[in-house]
Amino acid sequence: MNIVLAEQLSLDSVEYDPIAHLNLLFSHPSTVSSVGRVSSTLQRQKDELTKSIDSLETAQAYGPDSSLERMQSAQAELASLFQRIESVRNRALQTERDITTMTADIKRLDGTKRNLTHSMTALKRLQMLTTAYDQLRGLAKTRQYRECAGLLQAVLQLMRHFNSYRSIEQIAVLSRNVSELQRELLEQVCEDFEMAFAKGEVAARRGTLAEACLVMDALGEQAKARLMTWYVNTELREYRSVFRGNDEAGSLDNIGRRYAWFRRMLQTHESEHSAIFPAHWRVNETLSMAFCDGTREDFKGILEKSMRRTDGGTNKIDVNLLLSCLQETMDFEQSLERRFSSEVRASIDTLSSADDRVSNFNGSISVAFEPYLSLWVESQDKTLAGMIPKYKSQPLIPPDEEFSPQAVIPSAIELFHFYKLTLSQCAKLSTGERLLDLAKTLAKYLDEYAQQVLFTILQRGGLQGPQVQDIVLVLNTADFWHTNANQLEDNIKKRIDPEMASKVDLSTQADAFMGVASAAVLALVHKVEVDCEPAWREMKNTNWSRMESVSDHSSYVSELLKKVNGKAAEILPLVVKPQYARAFCDHLVENMANAYIGNVVQCRPVCEVGAEQMLLDKYILTKAFENLLSFHNTNHPPPGAPSDPNAPPPPPPPASYIKRVNQSMTKIDPLLKTLQVRPSPPEGLVQAYLNLIGDRSDANFKRILELKGVPKKDHSHLLELFSIHRDGAGVGRTLAQNSPLLTPLFASMGSGGIGGGIGVPGHHASHGSGSVMTSRFDAATSLGEKLLSAARDMSTTEGATSGGTTTTTAVSEKQATINENLKNIGNFFRRDIGALGARFGKRDITPTGGGGHD
Repeated sequence: MNIVLAEQLSLDSVEYDPIAHLNLLFSHPSTVSSVGRVSSTLQRQKDELTKSIDSLETAQAYGPDSSLERMQSAQAELASLFQRIESVRNRALQTERDITTMTADIKRLDGTKRNLTHSMTALKRLQMLTTAYDQLRGLAKTRQYRECAGLLQAVLQLMRHFNSYRSIEQIAVLSRNVSELQRELLEQVCEDFEMAFAKGEVAARRGTLAEACLVMDALGEQAKARLMTWYVNTELREYRSVFRGNDEAGSLDNIGRRYAWFRRMLQTHESEHSAIFPAHWRVNETLSMAFCDGTREDFKGILEKSMRRTDGGTNKIDVNLLLSCLQETMDFEQSLERRFSSEVRASIDTLSSADDRVSNFNGSISVAFEPYLSLWVESQDKTLAGMIPKYKSQPLIPPDEEFSPQAVIPSAIELFHFYKLTLSQCAKLSTGERLLDLAKTLAKYLDEYAQQVLFTILQRGGLQGPQVQDIVLVLNTADFWHTNANQLEDNIKKRIDPEMASKVDLSTQADAFMGVASAAVLALVHKVEVDCEPAWREMKNTNWSRMESVSDHSSYVSELLKKVNGKAAEILPLVVKPQYARAFCDHLVENMANAYIGNVVQCRPVCEVGAEQMLLDKYILTKAFENLLSFHNTNHPPPGAPSDPNAPPPPPPPASYIKRVNQSMTKIDPLLKTLQVRPSPPEGLVQAYLNLIGDRSDANFKRILELKGVPKKDHSHLLELFSIHRDGAGVGRTLAQNSPLLTPLFASMGSGGIGGGIGVPGHHASHGSGSVMTSRFDAATSLGEKLLSAARDMSTTEGATSGGTTTTTAVSEKQATINENLKNIGNFFRRDIGALGARFGKRDITPTGGGGHD
């Protein structure tokens, strides 16, 4: 162990630990005296190591194989390598100079050979040019045009090689001679064409003239354009003299003669002249375009002249004539377009291609008519203005047809086809401002049709209103036009210029038709309400103040359900779309609930037993109303009717409908439950009112006391208790100032009687039990006045008209107001229907496309 420890404590050891070594040397205080000896030993060891290092460094630096000697040797070798590289470079440069000296003569010989070759080539070309020029001049004199065309192309190609040699006089003279020969050939060919056409020798000289066209082709585009311009002017000279120099022949009445003349002339060209001209010249197309350009300018002058002439302030242009001329012009343009586009397709595999044809005949003449299409739009406006009164007096069903639940009023179909035809015509004539003007005109008369035709039908019949079948026809027609108004807008936007598409908007008209549809649904609801009046009268005649016990239901309930179910069974099978049937049921239940509350008030005084009986009657009515939609399902018998035992069970009413029925009927409960509470003890009645009715109104509480028949002498005490409990701690923070149920109800008690009435569609169907009918009609007014009142109420509710607006008697303002109100009703109705989960106003092409079930 001591040996190992000694090895570890050796100064030469790799794992030497000086601390352990010192602890070993000075393990006891008595060993401190040996510090000097240990220090001298360490110093001696250090000196020996220093000497050993110095001797090793000296041997390394100056020994026979030292690093310094190796470095000096490497530097010497590099210097020798650089010398050899420089020697090689010098030899390479010398070799290059020697080669250049040897090949200088060869380069001179190559340059001489190249120049000689160019000179020989130029001389050869010059010889060919002079020979070809002489031959060309001789052929030109003898009118051998086919050979001239080939030689002329060769001469012109050779002449291009000498453009840089024109400083040489002989070359310049030759160039002038060639240009002169080109001019002579051009004049000669034009003269040949003029003489042949003037003497009528075209057929005899057809071959020569066809070869002459080859020469014109070789002469270039300017020569070809000159010949074609002359030919076009020659062919159209007669046309211009006849139709421009004669007012009668050039009038719009004779527009057909213009096109007939050109067709004959074009036929003559095809049979006699087309073989003369090369096919790729497209002479027939150029001739047609020139005719179109000239005719367009003629029509512009004629139309401007006609507009300047006035007799009694009316212009000379007959709209029917203008439209007839425009239609004939467009037919002519399309015939030219079809003809020449088919020729391009036929030649697409030859030298000619579709890219060569740049002419477009569509609109080439008819563009002259576009500034005057406003006259045609005005004519359509007058036509539509005459159609609306006729539609108002037409029967809703033709005499030879029977009523169908899917039927639409015939005038709507007629108006739709008129719109379709008019739009198609205008889109062919113009896709700019005129089409936008027509769209505005069509929108204007859609409003007129909705207001003056459809809505007027709903105003017939006085208090009873129109017949059910008439209302269903109006409903189907309004739905038909609501769908097609949206489609009409999309169709116009596809046809009109893109920058004007944003200005096309028929959404107002679609909303107006939705308003008519909602008014039709209200009219159907009114038919039920009128039948229910005897049942409500029986309810009001019942002595509710002396009732001693409750029964299953009151006698008026049976009569009321009989009338409601009977009328629903008559109406709902005629309503095709499920969303309208659902809307009818929703509004019928809502109005029945409003009527029930109103009649409860008119039955005062009502004792506690009477209120309990009314609450039971309300429950019977609610359950019966939940099954109203079954009358719309024609595959299953209505409730109470005999059924087939083998038939599948009818589908249950939609959960959303049942929820809505309960919401509408449940709003009656707070009033009836309050009436059930006895006036003694008085605190119980006050607490019941605060908990159930929940308002702070002394007037409402007093009217509840009157409705219960509480003696007036007890009113002051009860009102005092009401005030104390109302203002008690923690209560006042949860009470409304006026109950949304009682305030409008008791307000109507002071202004008139309460009964069934048409509510504003969608206005209170989803407000819970605290909502009451906000729009009521007086019993003496007609159904049409009620619908107009609903429209006015809706306009006020929606904020469509601002308060304080002065009413004027202008017919246009009345129509605009009614139409705006119809639009607002339509917005409410569509929002109400949207909650059913059905896509309302679905864009189907049929007037009575089915909608989705709930």
